Amino acid sequence: MTEDERYAVTAIAFVGSVFSSRYAMARRRGPADPMDFCALNVVVYGPERKLWTLTEWPRRAVFQRTDHFQLGPNLLRWHGDTLELRFDERTAPFGDPLRGTIRLHPEALFDFTLELDEPGRHRWRPIAPIARVEVELTEPALRFAGHGYHDHNWGDEPLEEAFHSWNWSRARLPRGAAILYDAKRKVGGDRSWGGLFRADGTVGDLEAPRHCPLPTGLWGVERATRTDGQGDARIVRNLETSPFYERALLRTHLAGHASIAVHEALSCDRFGRLWVQLLLPFRTRSRSPRWQW
Repeated sequence: MTEDERYAVTAIAFVGSVFSSRYAMARRRGPADPMDFCALNVVVYGPERKLWTLTEWPRRAVFQRTDHFQLGPNLLRWHGDTLELRFDERTAPFGDPLRGTIRLHPEALFDFTLELDEPGRHRWRPIAPIARVEVELTEPALRFAGHGYHDHNWGDEPLEEAFHSWNWSRARLPRGAAILYDAKRKVGGDRSWGGLFRADGTVGDLEAPRHCPLPTGLWGVERATRTDGQGDARIVRNLETSPFYERALLRTHLAGHASIAVHEALSCDRFGRLWVQLLLPFRTRSRSPRWQW
């Protein structure tokens, strides 16, 4: 996100796309290989419009090694200390081209993993919660830079089997970042966690005791966050809204500082419903199984 908050970008690479209706249907029939359901999601937010891509790629278009991950013409790789994504995609549903490069320069790398559920089947690792990001689009022509974040989620079962819902946020601080996880779990009760990630590579506990309800999304998804008690939180910009997922920018107060945060709310109960699954293909493009190197 840029310093003036006018532009932002999100990029998510999936091995086994958790938001794939095809993957969900395959799992209902029996064991499904996640490598058959890889995807790339790139979204560019501007002051006047949003460019959205979510493309599922067949196995033969996927190439993976320790330091890079390729989906068709899209390449995610570590280039020295920089994480680089080169993408050549088309938006859904109209197919406009979206091409360019995103480079993430971490201020520090963290070897920290949090188990989100009681049995330990779902894990989260904030690899670079404090970073500088450069975005260079060739189509449409656009360049911007700002602060950013990189993490990794992985699990041994579908999200909807372990969670009713969760709220997550990452706030920028003067010398680090604050991250909150609040999950309603199906086993083991609710899980509330807060971490303070410092530029020197250390992690501390984040005290955020005040519960702050947020307005529900357009589709009725419930949202909430927590603050340190010195101030409240409010939504300043809605970025994504759907029947099961919301993304927004917040003004909040954490670790003694007023800050801007990216907030996400996910309703796994909603996601598992058939009517939601039937809507997902309208936001997704699937490349032909005939695609090959």
